[in-house]
Amino acid sequence: MRLSLLTVTAFAGITGLAAGVTPAFADTARPHIVVKDGKTQPTFSFKDAVREKVFVETNVDSDHDGKRDRVSVFVTRPKETNGGLKVASILEGSPYYAGTQDPPYHPADVTDYPRLAPWAVPPGPPAPVSYSRVYYDNYFVSRGYAVLAADTLGTGDSDGCPTAVGPNETDGMTSVIKWLTGKATAYDAHGKKIKANWSTGDVGMAGKSYDGTLPLAAAATGVKGLKTVVSVSGVSNWYDEYRANGGVVAPDGWEGEDLDLHAKAVLTRKNLAVCEKVIRDLEPKMDRVTGDYNRTWDERNFAKSAPHFKASVFMTSGLADWNVKPVQMSLLWNGLKKAGVARKLWIHQAAHDEPLDVRQGAWLESLNLWFAHELYGVRNDITKQPKVDLERTPGQWETHKDWPDPSARPVKLGLSPGTLGQRGHGTDTLVDDPSRKAEDLAAGQDKPDPNRLMYLSPKLTKATKLSGTAQIRLRASVDGKSPYLSALLIDYGADERVSGFAPASPPQKWCYGDSIPGDEGCRTVRKYSTAVTPFKIVTRGWTDVRNRHSISVTEPVKAGKDYTFSWPMQPYDYVFKPGHRIGLMLLATDHAYTLRYPAGTKVAVDLRGSTLTLPLTG
Repeated sequence: MRLSLLTVTAFAGITGLAAGVTPAFADTARPHIVVKDGKTQPTFSFKDAVREKVFVETNVDSDHDGKRDRVSVFVTRPKETNGGLKVASILEGSPYYAGTQDPPYHPADVTDYPRLAPWAVPPGPPAPVSYSRVYYDNYFVSRGYAVLAADTLGTGDSDGCPTAVGPNETDGMTSVIKWLTGKATAYDAHGKKIKANWSTGDVGMAGKSYDGTLPLAAAATGVKGLKTVVSVSGVSNWYDEYRANGGVVAPDGWEGEDLDLHAKAVLTRKNLAVCEKVIRDLEPKMDRVTGDYNRTWDERNFAKSAPHFKASVFMTSGLADWNVKPVQMSLLWNGLKKAGVARKLWIHQAAHDEPLDVRQGAWLESLNLWFAHELYGVRNDITKQPKVDLERTPGQWETHKDWPDPSARPVKLGLSPGTLGQRGHGTDTLVDDPSRKAEDLAAGQDKPDPNRLMYLSPKLTKATKLSGTAQIRLRASVDGKSPYLSALLIDYGADERVSGFAPASPPQKWCYGDSIPGDEGCRTVRKYSTAVTPFKIVTRGWTDVRNRHSISVTEPVKAGKDYTFSWPMQPYDYVFKPGHRIGLMLLATDHAYTLRYPAGTKVAVDLRGSTLTLPLTG
């Protein structure tokens, strides 16, 4: 199976190094970190690096065997560290080093109430563990870093049980960091204690997707020694991955996935059956019936802990990523700003993709500068550069001081029959048909359709940029089985738009890293593809009408009674071109995202009490 978050992928004490300068007190005849142009240089042999496995003891016993869980960690470090060289560490925690299982997805179609798919502990031995996908080890080991791969609890060669980045998995990662700072204990395969005498005690965490979520979980604890995190498409709040304003909502294309499926999919440790109770405990706690926010979700809300971050954050997000949706980036970015945490952001046009593919060498260049500054104290200009790099169109990048655009202002638009921009009177009505997809409902925008409501602006006379979070406010009644209201913001106007991001044709490769055995450091070049389309769904948002007062409390609605419902769409950045029209489409069920209750729910919208607020410039 595939899950939405499946990822494919100096001397001690020296700080404040000036670019290109080796300190006068250093013995240049001995191995040392070489800095030039603000970056560490390829000085050490990746081929000859020391490779060792250790087992770090945690503070938890999540498999309840009476012993503290141990995390399996594979270390790759320059051979010179055996002779006294101390290096900083880049740690990638992952549940994927031993592959995945194939648990069944939950039903997206609801007949009475949301039900769970049956699941049994997989039989047979797990797959062998492979650390071939560690975070750019070919590149960074030769530049003076140790690169570590850690199996999350319940996966690979680690003890414990997987819990979809629950507190025990977080403890597993922070224990590895503590070992690198001398504050935790590790053992070799024979039970002998192993110390990280080669470590400077300065650690960065990095990874993509699930592997980009674990760094945020660790940083949220404020653990000492973690100096920076690089989170590529990471989840900052698991509730917003599988819920939205009280409603059960899937990542795009992964209908029926939920929190428990991640634990079930990555259960690859030895003796899988010991974790059955722990994983089954997730099923009721995630509450797929009401969709309410509760303690289980709160434990996995790392964005709210931004004030506890002591590590700087470099993060990336794709504007076409409707798996780890843009709200994950936005929530954390704003929280870090309020907390005064050092931060940097890349926003690209691709989906759940690796920035190494989107911008090739520029990403490695930036990472080298970032890690050199954060882990070795190299004085370069990486933190003086604009905080935000944004890809406006394929290959065309802009820099900004912050995001959203500080010049964006909220513009409140009223709704009248068929028109966006003027406040109207009367009532518009739709009848839900959960079998119809949003793309089909969005076509034929000038024609009435019983299963959706459409409101269009006049043609724009100049370019208008959306930057931030659109907000919908409806005065409406809901009568039927479905508890959902969905809003989609659409750009109407024929244009050449990004239609995909795939390997170039004919195939091309480019390579990174040094002392590369085979082509482990080579990647297939990926390119954007474009097509002329009559419209584009820009962003969307959903709410459960029973959670109109709180995402934590379900309250029934009375059929035929008007209520006020307010909810945000997904944060976005987009330019509407002159001559185009901005469209607002209202639905009950959003086929690709929400649960699908029986057809027939009637939604009646009071136009006088309904508005759309857009953060616009221009």
